[in-house]
Amino acid sequence: MRKNTSLMVAAPVVSILGSIALFSIAVPAALAHDDAKVRQAFAEKLPNLPGNSITGLVVEYEPGGKSDAHAHAGSVMAYILTGAIRSQNSATGAVRVYKAGESFFEPAGSIHLVSENASDTEPASLLAIFIAEDGATLTTYQK
Repeated sequence: MRKNTSLMVAAPVVSILGSIALFSIAVPAALAHDDAKVRQAFAEKLPNLPGNSITGLVVEYEPGGKSDAHAHAGSVMAYILTGAIRSQNSATGAVRVYKAGESFFEPAGSIHLVSENASDTEPASLLAIFIAEDGATLTTYQK
């Protein structure tokens, strides 16, 4: 007998869509800094990792836009959605430009030294996916 997988797929999708509707309304102003426009795409508690959540933020930079050095709670995987992002992390090496479709990882405890649009003429955006403790401040800017 063939298993009906449509319900198995639909439940998580409905859950994620519900989270987007709830959390995309109010992103704390502290998350948006400098030239970055930030909006929360999703947030879910991780039942297999009690006390932790997965959160997705879409970060958009206008041409020439950038953020000051900052650190993140937990670990972050960034996926470039549009344009090109210039990035440097204290744990992963020299400055590099990542283009749409590429990704980079920011280990817990590292500092994001450079985060900026690599273009002065085209916008750029990325999806940052955090695995962090529930309720953690996801971004803290360096002084």
